[in-house]
Amino acid sequence: MKYFLFPVLILLSGCQSTLFSQNNASHRSVSEESNSQHLPEYIASTADINQALLMDENINVIHPVEDVTFSLDHGSLQSNNDVWQRIRAQLTIDIPENNRVISQRNWYVKHPRYLTRVAKRAEPFLYYIVEELEKNGVPIELALLPIVESAFDPFAYSHGRASGMWQFVPATGKRFGMKQNWWYDGRRDVIASTDGAIKYMKYLHKFFDGDWLLALAAYNSGEGRVRRAVRKNKRLGKNTDFWSLDLPKETRAYVPKLLALADIIKRPSHFNLNLYEIANKEVISQVNIKSQLDLAKAASLADLSLTELQRLNPGFNRWSTDPDGPHRLVLPKHKVKHFEQGLAKLSKTERLAWQRYKIKNGDNLGAIANKFHTSIELIRQVNGINGNQIRAGKHLLIPVAAKSLDSYILSQDQRIASKQARPQQGSKVTHTVVSGDNLWDLGQHYKVSSSRIAKWNGFAPRDTLKLGQKLVIWQKSSLSAQKTITARLGVEQAIMRNITYKVRRGDSFARIADKFNVRISDIERWNSLSRNKHLQPGQKLKLSVDVTNNI
Repeated sequence: MKYFLFPVLILLSGCQSTLFSQNNASHRSVSEESNSQHLPEYIASTADINQALLMDENINVIHPVEDVTFSLDHGSLQSNNDVWQRIRAQLTIDIPENNRVISQRNWYVKHPRYLTRVAKRAEPFLYYIVEELEKNGVPIELALLPIVESAFDPFAYSHGRASGMWQFVPATGKRFGMKQNWWYDGRRDVIASTDGAIKYMKYLHKFFDGDWLLALAAYNSGEGRVRRAVRKNKRLGKNTDFWSLDLPKETRAYVPKLLALADIIKRPSHFNLNLYEIANKEVISQVNIKSQLDLAKAASLADLSLTELQRLNPGFNRWSTDPDGPHRLVLPKHKVKHFEQGLAKLSKTERLAWQRYKIKNGDNLGAIANKFHTSIELIRQVNGINGNQIRAGKHLLIPVAAKSLDSYILSQDQRIASKQARPQQGSKVTHTVVSGDNLWDLGQHYKVSSSRIAKWNGFAPRDTLKLGQKLVIWQKSSLSAQKTITARLGVEQAIMRNITYKVRRGDSFARIADKFNVRISDIERWNSLSRNKHLQPGQKLKLSVDVTNNI
């Protein structure tokens, strides 16, 4: 759930402004003596660092789909009874007037359009989240946590494998009840992930003996890391409150961000801000659909576009709900009655489209499932098959999508296809994953960063590759062609940038070389170091980075 966003993402995604521009000040203020004679004494500008670090798997959250405007029946809005007023009346966490909070608050105040965009994303879900927080007796400030985590985008994912509005990594998601399989990912399901986030925060609150700020810090960087920082301060005779702990930079900024938002909600007029009004009433409802249902049919029954339905139900990966549940859909409240009337008229077989398929020699269940974009388990279930044995000449009844697959534009496959279709510099190569492939080897083979391969294909660098998976890889043009292009653009002198990089926990020579697409031997030469010596967190390295593809 930890991440950075950098200003360059505004140009690349068009979806989210940076929340973390203040954090970059530390990169700008580094001034240490260099042991290397090969690089000038130059600290990269903020823009240069943003460009160069774009490939780092831990620094950004990706927003793979466009925002959707919903038709919500919220009646007449009254500024004294919107959901912000309800939140404002229950704010309880003390907000110190210190530099860490002020710097974050200043950024938000200077970017009111960002706050409005996030509020519009939150509009369908915020009332529900507030209701759940109140039921569980946890601070209402937690309603603002999805702003810090994902800008209230349930489709957001990070290169650290976190996903959803509340940004859960797979293991923590499963730990707190979020089912994840081929059909469904509960980390993106607003209902399941909100429930999981509340359970996790209650656990952390108890773990840290009732200290909500430590619980929030642990939500970002893990309870183990925060506990170690607390124990360290105890040994040194120091205070053990959040503000006194030696925590990672992103965690030190994470809690102030939430408090800064709470301060703005508490007194918007003080900052000359008008918050986007959100009705303090239920605008979405959960509908029990009892069994699997094609999402296109569900959208038609609810009088919604397929995109609107998928935006409200982002947990479903494919063209239908999960055959094994959850058997629920989130719909605008004023659409529920019409939907339920239409659903009641559908027979069980009408909930999905079907195709009769004759088994051919050489067929197997896996290949048939891939062909029809469904799962082996569902084919077995429908056809009463135990095991994997099928016989050529027999027929199978296959549930299939009611519309063409590219109509389900927010499904996992279509989100990836959209990502892969975005043009990049260089020549495009399609690689089919075979046994033994891994991102590191592919990066070395194609002479590109493994993190870039992950980004081009819409997944995290730590995700496991699957046999037969199609990867889009963009290789650089020849050096002479590249120079011609950059000279024509007038940026030939801007290809390389010298930066100072601060070593992070878990970094190694190989990992840093991969991040920045440089050679280990160059890192050694630039810094008068040997790869045989371990790098230390906080250690400064001089790097010369090619940022041409990010300009």
